Amino acid sequence: MSDKKPNVAVVGATGAVGNQMIACLEERNFPLKSLRLMASSRSAGRRLPFRGEQITVEELTEDSFGDVDIALFSAGGGTSQRFAPAAARSGCVVVDNSSAWRMDPDVPLVVPEVNPHAIAGYTTKGIIANPNCSTIQMVVALNPIHQKAGIRRIVVSTYQAVSGTGMRAIEELTRQTKAVMEKKACPREVYPHQIAFNCLPHIDVFLDNGYTREEMKMVNETHKIMEDDAIAVTATTVRVPVFYGHSESINIETRTHIGADEVRSLLEKAPGVAVVDDPQENRYPLALDAEGQDLTLVGRIRQDESIANGINMWVVADNIRKGAATNTVQIAEVLVEKYL
Repeated sequence: MSDKKPNVAVVGATGAVGNQMIACLEERNFPLKSLRLMASSRSAGRRLPFRGEQITVEELTEDSFGDVDIALFSAGGGTSQRFAPAAARSGCVVVDNSSAWRMDPDVPLVVPEVNPHAIAGYTTKGIIANPNCSTIQMVVALNPIHQKAGIRRIVVSTYQAVSGTGMRAIEELTRQTKAVMEKKACPREVYPHQIAFNCLPHIDVFLDNGYTREEMKMVNETHKIMEDDAIAVTATTVRVPVFYGHSESINIETRTHIGADEVRSLLEKAPGVAVVDDPQENRYPLALDAEGQDLTLVGRIRQDESIANGINMWVVADNIRKGAATNTVQIAEVLVEKYL
């Protein structure tokens, strides 16, 4: 890390991801000069802890960024579309966690373990995009394999925690679980069906091609991050009754043969990855183990015996940490060290 100490703001500071951004800044000893916390007028005035102090949350306005060098946004796409350009006009670099800017050709979409060089492109609009949480953990696990053997095709099925929808979804799962155990009616507000003790093959809205927007995010973002549109990607995304931690079943077909043992060896050396793969001892990645971690856990690595160059694996990560807050802070770390 360089000796530079920027003024940093967290936008959407009172939300689940915003809270984790603050925690990550403190845990990783991010070299900031000052921290400002911003949110809507409803949350202005709240006080949140950081490095032994209590920081008062300010109301977000278009004039909030005059003395801010880096702003970490986690306040939704609409807020980002309105306020990120205003921040950039003030000379601030925005690292945005929403989907608003991810596929903009002038905005880098970055996972630091995969394409940190893309951060250099921030100068065009002053904005860097943080990818979708399910995409992040997948490309962290797959990039070392792609660099070694080339990936021709990816088939991924996700099992995504309710925290990916936000605090209201966490509360809904809690209420519904209690209601089921007490044999009472399940209240439904966030999801179209009961999520407690259930799986919903439906994340975000359905598109004309029959896929959901979440599924197409994984397709399009993978191409952009891995800088290879030739990779065929198909996804099925499922919401499951888990509070934190997204799990993914991933099948890949590589361009040249690579064995399961070599994949395991590659991933044991890969940045941001922990291999948890000893089935004989019932050791494999679990959502419970990923909670609170910044690593992407990979296990169940095995040859796909139905094709010549196939590999199966199971990938798990904390969607609020590595899937959102930590990845955003990591981008800011590279920005400070190499570009500001």
